[in-house]
Amino acid sequence: MLKKYVGYGTLLCLLAASVVSCTNSSTEGKDSKDQKVAEEVHNPATQAIPEESKELLGRWDLTVDKEGKAAPSWIEIKLSGFNTLVGYYVGDSGSSRPISHIKLSDGKFSFAIPPQWEGGEGDFVIEGALENGRLKGTVKTNKGNTFTYTGVKAPYLDNTKEPTWGTPIELFNGKDLSGWKASAAENQWEVKDGILTSPKAGANVITDQKFDDFTLTAEFRYPKEGNSGIYLRGRYELQIEDSPKDRHPGTLYFGAIYGFLAPNEMVAKGPDVWHTYEITLVGRLVTVVADGKTIISRQEIPGITGGALDSNEGEPGPIYLQGDHAPIEFRKLTITPAK
Repeated sequence: MLKKYVGYGTLLCLLAASVVSCTNSSTEGKDSKDQKVAEEVHNPATQAIPEESKELLGRWDLTVDKEGKAAPSWIEIKLSGFNTLVGYYVGDSGSSRPISHIKLSDGKFSFAIPPQWEGGEGDFVIEGALENGRLKGTVKTNKGNTFTYTGVKAPYLDNTKEPTWGTPIELFNGKDLSGWKASAAENQWEVKDGILTSPKAGANVITDQKFDDFTLTAEFRYPKEGNSGIYLRGRYELQIEDSPKDRHPGTLYFGAIYGFLAPNEMVAKGPDVWHTYEITLVGRLVTVVADGKTIISRQEIPGITGGALDSNEGEPGPIYLQGDHAPIEFRKLTITPAK
């Protein structure tokens, strides 16, 4: 009799195990299917963009009216997840600043960012809306000033064809400042022993000529704690700085496109020696070779950097040398524009 009960018990256990196994298998299959659906939903390539934010997404070239003076700025608005707007902002000075959350309600957006090099307490507050394909709004500083701005969609600058290069042009003749103009009435730049020199912080110098796509070779020397830059088309700063050699490459250091693109290694030889940049700019794609090493290779520059002359990215622009931070010297500046 005991054997009979044991037999029945074994059979029941087997049946129960079978049911549980099937149930688990079914559940696992359902979980796997749900997970796959979830992954598809979280795939940015297939994600639906909320209608209210669709036209705002992208990069915008801004012009801020600062008491009658046009100050270039830039913003990128991006979608994070299902409906959270984030982005980056560039003012008329400083580097690209991350925006953690852009609020959007009834067609109007707003966000706050902390000060950078401006100093002071409190945030900057930027508000705006889309009107007839343009952004319009206000910038309220942390010091209580409010300025209006307008913005247009930034051009893609997709140059698909390899450029044909023209004739090299010597931007610096080794004798004087012919072909250059200063950004301020008091110009500290001078030529000494065939070297273009800014002995102290002061004005920037800007070429009379403007360029679209080009290659540029620049030989320069900076002092200890030096800080300067070369602005490509007058809008994108290639950083020159006495950067620490023992730090990871960063977007504020030697060889960076300021605030946007970091070099792949720190190659600066230090102060009081001559350096060479070989720069190629085609559309938004930039290549930088520093002292024989390629540190940026065909990387896209997202937008203007702080200190840009304007935000008209679709137009040719000059070369300008930063002289408002520290002493700097140049002995060669040769540009080859595309035909």
